[in-house]
Amino acid sequence: MGYRVEHDFLGEKQIPDTAYYGVQTLRALENFNITGITNATEPLFIQAFGYVKKAAAMANRDCGVISNEIAEAIMFACDELIAGKYCDQFVTDLIQGGAGTSINMNANEVIANIGLEHMGHKKGEYQYLHPNNHVNCSQSTNDAYPTAFRIALYRKIDEYITSVERLQIAFAQKGEEFDHVLKMGRTQLQDAVPMTLGQEFHGFATTVSEDIKRLQEAQMLITECNMGATAIGTRINAPEGYPELCTKYLADISGLPITLAEDLIEATSDTGAYVQVSGTLKRSVVKISKICNDLRLLSSGPRTGLNEINLPRMQAGSSIMPGKVNPVIPEVVNQTAYYVIGTDLTITLAAEAGQLQLNVMEPVIAFSLFTSLKYMANALDTLTEKCIKGITANEEACRNMVLNSIGIVTALNPLLGYEMCASIAKEALQTGKSIHDIAVTEKQLITQDKWDEIFNIENLIHPKFINQ
Repeated sequence: MGYRVEHDFLGEKQIPDTAYYGVQTLRALENFNITGITNATEPLFIQAFGYVKKAAAMANRDCGVISNEIAEAIMFACDELIAGKYCDQFVTDLIQGGAGTSINMNANEVIANIGLEHMGHKKGEYQYLHPNNHVNCSQSTNDAYPTAFRIALYRKIDEYITSVERLQIAFAQKGEEFDHVLKMGRTQLQDAVPMTLGQEFHGFATTVSEDIKRLQEAQMLITECNMGATAIGTRINAPEGYPELCTKYLADISGLPITLAEDLIEATSDTGAYVQVSGTLKRSVVKISKICNDLRLLSSGPRTGLNEINLPRMQAGSSIMPGKVNPVIPEVVNQTAYYVIGTDLTITLAAEAGQLQLNVMEPVIAFSLFTSLKYMANALDTLTEKCIKGITANEEACRNMVLNSIGIVTALNPLLGYEMCASIAKEALQTGKSIHDIAVTEKQLITQDKWDEIFNIENLIHPKFINQ
C-alpha cells in the first residue's frame, strides 16, 4: 500500500493513499479507541455533515470568501456524502474528546479530498482545496458539529416514531380482535373489576401513541441551529450575512424547518434540547417496558400463572427444563429500555457538565441519543413483528377467572351497600363459595334476573349504574 505524507502543527503522518481522511483524522483514530463504534455506523450523521458543509460553501460563495470553483468542488463532495457514499472513511469513534473536532475534521478532510479528485488533483494537494481554509471556512466545530448532530437526530427521531406507530397499530388491531374476550382487571396485582382483553390492548395502543406527539414537540426544539456562531457565538471569522444565508441554504437542501438561533452565544453552549428529547424518549420507553411486564404476567404459566394470553413461541426456554418456553421478546425489550433509561442519566450529566461558552461533552450526548433511538427502534420492530402480531387469547381461562373472582362483588355496591358486599366477599374468601352462590342462592339478596342484568357481558364491559 502506498502512502502520502500530511502534516499538522504537531508534525507529519503517513496517510494511506486509499484514504480520503487526513492527518487530523488519523490522530483521532489513534487517540480515541473507546467504544469501537465509529461514525461510519451513523450514515445519517455523515449525511448531515454533507448538508452543513454544502450550505456553508454556498453561503461562503455568495459572500465572496471562496471562489466559485472551490465552492463547486465542495458542493460536489458534499452531494456524494448526502448520497450515502464514503461512509467507510468516517473512522473516528463516536465518543471523542475535543467537542467533536475529530469528526468535524474527518468530514473536512474527506470532503476536501473528494473535491480535489473532482478538480483533477491528487488527495492531499491541499494548496488547491484545503480542509480548514476552504471546507471549514466561516465555521468552527462548535457550530458545524451540533448542527449536523441536530439534523441527524431529527431524522433518527423520525425513524423511532415510525417504529412506535407500527407498534401502536399492532396493539390497536389486537384490541379489536379481543374486544369480546371478558377478563378480570387487576390493581396492585389483586382482582379489581371486569373488563375485556380488547380494552386492555386498546389501552396499550393509546398509551404508546400519546408519546408520538410528545416526541414531535421535542423534535422541534432541535430545528434551531447556531451556524455562523463559529467558536463561541460571537461570529468571529464569519462574513456579514453568512449565518442567515447558511441557515437558509441548510433548510432548503435538508428539507427540514431549520432556523437560526436568536442568541448565538447561548445556542453554542446550551444543550437543553437534548435533555428534553432524552426525557421524552425515556417516558416512551418506560411506558413500553411496563407493557412488556404486563405481557409477561398475562402469559405467565401456562398452568400455574395467569395464562390469559399466549405469546408466540420463539425458542426453547431452557437447557434443562424440557418444554419450557420463555417470553424472550418482551424480555429483550425490557433490557433495551433499561439501556435507554441509563443513557438519559448520561445525557443529563453531560448537559450539566458543559462549562462556560461550550459544552465539550456533546459527543457522548450524540452517542447516547443515536444508540438509544437505534436500539429502541429495533426493539419495537422486534416486539411488533415477533410478539404482538402473534398473540392469541385464552378466552375460556379469562372468563372463568372473572366468574370465580371475588372482585365482581363491587358491581353489587349500589344495590346492597359496601358493608354487605364486604361481608359477602369475606365469606366467599373464607369458604371458597362463589359470589353468586352467596348473594343469590343462599342469602337471596338479589334475584337471578337482577344478577343476569348486572353480570351480562355487555354490562361488565360497559357498566351502567344499576341501583334497584
